[in-house]
Amino acid sequence: MSGFAIKTRVQGLARDDSGATLVEFALVMGILLLLIFGLIDFGRLGLSYVMAQKATERAIRSAVVMAPACPDVPATNVRGTLVGVTVDVKFGAACLIDAALCADPGTKVCTAANGSATSNAIWAKVSPLLPSNATPANLRFTYSFDRNIGFLGGPYTPLVTVDLVDLQFQFVTPLGNLAALAGASNSS
Repeated sequence: MSGFAIKTRVQGLARDDSGATLVEFALVMGILLLLIFGLIDFGRLGLSYVMAQKATERAIRSAVVMAPACPDVPATNVRGTLVGVTVDVKFGAACLIDAALCADPGTKVCTAANGSATSNAIWAKVSPLLPSNATPANLRFTYSFDRNIGFLGGPYTPLVTVDLVDLQFQFVTPLGNLAALAGASNSS
């Protein structure tokens, strides 16, 4: 083959655009599919967020009216150490009269994985609302003392908090990996 024939063939290939549409379609389709699946993923993320909020609301309502999920939560408010008070304060006095009237038993924290009857019952109520990767270890109960609630000798009435902890969202598309490449510290 002569140099002229090679040059003519190369020029002919340079002018031939019969496969260009297919290449452009492949590039645009990849970006379009990434956008569509990204929208689906973020819709799933929004749904998971709302369902987690509802599960937490249901868990806190149950935890407030049921027996404590954590062990060692006292049943009654016991007398604290009153310093400088000469009058004997009778049982039935509000804990807010003095900061040390009712003893502070401390904050009790546990997860639904502790196996108590209350935590098992609450987990059974909220688990259908949570993502499939949620475990009882993700549901944390906190019982903390508040001197503005309760009275001396009466039932211990703690502030009850329920949190979902360490629950990771699972992306279907590689958006989490792309976010990590872009510098995100927590891609999930």
